[in-house]
Amino acid sequence: MKLDILIFGAHADDAEIGMAGTIAKHTAAGLSVGLCDLTAAEMSSNGTVDQRKQEAQQAADVLGVKVRTNLGLADRGLFITDEHVSAITAEIRKFSPDLVFAPYWEDRHPDHIACSKLVEEAVFNAKLRKYMPDIPVVPAPQLYFYFINDLGRTDLIVDVTEQYEAKEHALSCYRSQFQKTPGEDYVSTPLNDGYIERVRSRDMLLGQRRLLRYAEGFATKVPHSVDLFTTRA
Repeated sequence: MKLDILIFGAHADDAEIGMAGTIAKHTAAGLSVGLCDLTAAEMSSNGTVDQRKQEAQQAADVLGVKVRTNLGLADRGLFITDEHVSAITAEIRKFSPDLVFAPYWEDRHPDHIACSKLVEEAVFNAKLRKYMPDIPVVPAPQLYFYFINDLGRTDLIVDVTEQYEAKEHALSCYRSQFQKTPGEDYVSTPLNDGYIERVRSRDMLLGQRRLLRYAEGFATKVPHSVDLFTTRA
C-alpha cells in the first residue's frame, strides 16, 4: 500500500497531540495517511499495552487513517542503532510515502527526541540502494517535524479550526492517559492533569498568530520552496 503521508511517533498519542487536526484535514481531502508507533508504550505509568493498542486504533479510526502499525521497539530504549534505523527504513520503503512526519527534535521526553533522530536517519537511508538491498529503495520523502510537549521554531502552520472537534475526539480515545481514573493502579501524571486543555491553549495561541482559531505548527530543516509570493502569504 502506497501512502501519501506516513507519520511516526515514539508512542501512540504522540501524533494525535501534535497533528491530529492536520491528519483529519488530509484524510477528509482524500489523501492516504498512515501512523507508525515505534513502541507499545509499555513504560507508561497508567494503562496496559493492550489498552494502549485499543485506544490507538480507536483514535486512528476517528481520524480516518488507512493503516496504523507498531514496530515493537523498546519504550525508553530508543537509540541510534542500525537495528532501529533499519526497522524504520523498512517501514518507509514499505509504504513509499511522499511526506514523512516525526516529532520535533527538541522535547522534554527523551523518546520523542530519539524518534526524531531515528526517522531523520531512516528517511536518508531509504533512498540508498546499497543499504538493505533486499528491499526496493524509494525516493527520499519530504520530512516535517511536529510538536508534542514543547513548541519550537515554527516554519509552517495549518488551519485546523474545522477539524478541532475531531482532534479532541481522537485524544479522548486515550482514556488511560488523559482521564482521571482513581484506583489501585492509578498514578497522577502531567497527562491526566489538564494536559488536553494545555494542548488546546497552545493550538489557539499558535492560530492567533495568523488570526485563526486553531492551528498546528510544523518545522522543516530544508527551505520550503514557493513559486510566487502573494499578498496572502
